[in-house]
Amino acid sequence: MQKTFRITDEDGIHARPATALVNTANKFKDTESFAEAGGKKVTLKSILGVLSLGLEQGDTLTLISEGPSENDALNALADVMVNEGLGELNE
Repeated sequence: MQKTFRITDEDGIHARPATALVNTANKFKDTESFAEAGGKKVTLKSILGVLSLGLEQGDTLTLISEGPSENDALNALADVMVNEGLGELNE
């Protein structure tokens, strides 16, 4: 399962929101979650991985979850993106 977002935060994805995403992904032990942008795919369980994407305002980010709780994990990650004002869902 995956959802794609357009980054709306003027600071992009920096340490604080990256931490929120990583903490959320780590709640789902039975599911792997990834962030993909600019042809690069990283685990969402590593803050350095997320920061290495260098996401800035206007960039596109795809969140991917695979595993038994993929639906719950992806919805929780999407909530972080929207509620933290990081991005908006691309339909």
